[in-house]
Amino acid sequence: MHHTSLIATIVAGLGLAFVFGAVANRLKLPVLVGYLVAGVVVGPFTPGYVADQELAPQLAEIGVILLMFGVGLHFSVKDLMAVRKIAIPGAVVQILAATALGIGLARLLGWTLGAGIVFGLALSVASTVVLLRALQERRLIETDRGRIAVGWLIVEDLAMVLALVLLPAVSGMLGGEAPPPGPGGVAGAFAITIGKVAAFVALMLIVGRRLIPWILHRIAHTGSRELFRLAVLAIALGVAFGSAALFGVSFALGAFFAGMIMAESELSQQAANETLPLRDAFAVLFFVSIGMLFNWSVILREPLAVLATLAIIVVGKSVAAYLIVLAFKRPTSVALTISASLAQIGEFSFILAGLGVSLKLLPKDGQDLILAGAILSILLNPLLFALLDKLAPRLAGRAGEPGAPAAANRPHGVLVGYGRVGKAVAEGLKGRMPLVVIEDEGERADALRAAGFEAVQGNAVRPEVLLRAGLAEATHLFVAVPSPFEAARIIEQARAANAGVKIVARAYTDHDVDLLTGMGADHALIGEQEIARGMLALAPKRPPPAASVH
Repeated sequence: MHHTSLIATIVAGLGLAFVFGAVANRLKLPVLVGYLVAGVVVGPFTPGYVADQELAPQLAEIGVILLMFGVGLHFSVKDLMAVRKIAIPGAVVQILAATALGIGLARLLGWTLGAGIVFGLALSVASTVVLLRALQERRLIETDRGRIAVGWLIVEDLAMVLALVLLPAVSGMLGGEAPPPGPGGVAGAFAITIGKVAAFVALMLIVGRRLIPWILHRIAHTGSRELFRLAVLAIALGVAFGSAALFGVSFALGAFFAGMIMAESELSQQAANETLPLRDAFAVLFFVSIGMLFNWSVILREPLAVLATLAIIVVGKSVAAYLIVLAFKRPTSVALTISASLAQIGEFSFILAGLGVSLKLLPKDGQDLILAGAILSILLNPLLFALLDKLAPRLAGRAGEPGAPAAANRPHGVLVGYGRVGKAVAEGLKGRMPLVVIEDEGERADALRAAGFEAVQGNAVRPEVLLRAGLAEATHLFVAVPSPFEAARIIEQARAANAGVKIVARAYTDHDVDLLTGMGADHALIGEQEIARGMLALAPKRPPPAASVH
């Protein structure tokens, strides 16, 4: 029965993703490798149970919607406009370069020009989920390079929406099946698509900008957290579905605009927190659904073609993006981050490949190569970022970043993270002790130095960064990063480097306290408890005297 298939697909997908994700983590591999393997296990190309191949991609699409909605919550129209001068020409040139490489490989394989165009376009567009997960893990979404990458991604999505509309109209001219001509031919189809996208953007900026925050505030005033969570999910999913059904815009793009409009509300942070658990769960199903599509036999049948396809995705696209960003006079670190982010393909690639096969433009082998390229590039993407993390200190040194801070050679405090909490801690410690701040984003590190703090750029999870901040001589370590798992790894590394340092960490729940203290923290503070202590400090010290009775 269909409802049984839905439950079985969710249980098998999440259950096996957990098992193989845990194994991958144990082997020091990215957990998404385990998720992909789980998809292969429940896919049609391996023996045993086969998950529903129609339901799994739809569940994965919910993950894409919620993920892009979450990104929109940390974005704004101003942020989008600020990166338009590099994101628009950069994405267009990179798409053209990747498409040209795809056409070249297709011609070598003996395919038609139409097949080459579809193949090249499919290789040119990055996966939304993979790119955003990589940026979020490194807390880069709200940085300059993160905004450029997201803006670049939005332009790619818009370009693929146009491609999906125009391909059927030009299929006959490219050697495929020619569907019944629409009004106005190719020019008409292009004009209608542009008009629909413009209408959607206008509707969101004019009507949505007023309506969505108003709805949220009205629901928040009811005092029901359950209703508020339901309102956020209804808005995210409703706008995404409506944008696709009425305006032909992708689910991801619709959800992004919904989040970006909601970001203007004071309740945006609460909205982001409420959607986080569902966002992560459905993002896992995305990777499982990709693994289900992969037919491993293509590697044995066409090994050279698979390697050439992978080279276009990982090398060709990356080099093109790297050179484009440098041409706009951005730092090398930004160029490397953008190029690593785009060195993979995903959901739009599968849609384009499916459309190409249905129009008889792309041979079935082409679809298999695209799927193989997607799987392998997604597997390699975390390794590229790991390599980038190792190169970052050297690049920072070439860029003239200061070496070890002066305070690192005497007793001092080390602060990890300069977000909202970290900034308050740093300001409070001014004049009380020498302080070195570790911040992995270059712009924030520069801002710290401009504000008079000594700063080290890098990820404190790496022992060499902690040592560069002088942890061996430090008396106190303040860990202000929001992720308890990242904080736990930092504390573990710090305790190994300096057994006597006093460690104070930020926590959200009692479970976080147990985790952080178990790793070696002396104190783990929960915001709610500190608020309660502050309230009690302002309360009367003793009961008021009883009123006398006459």
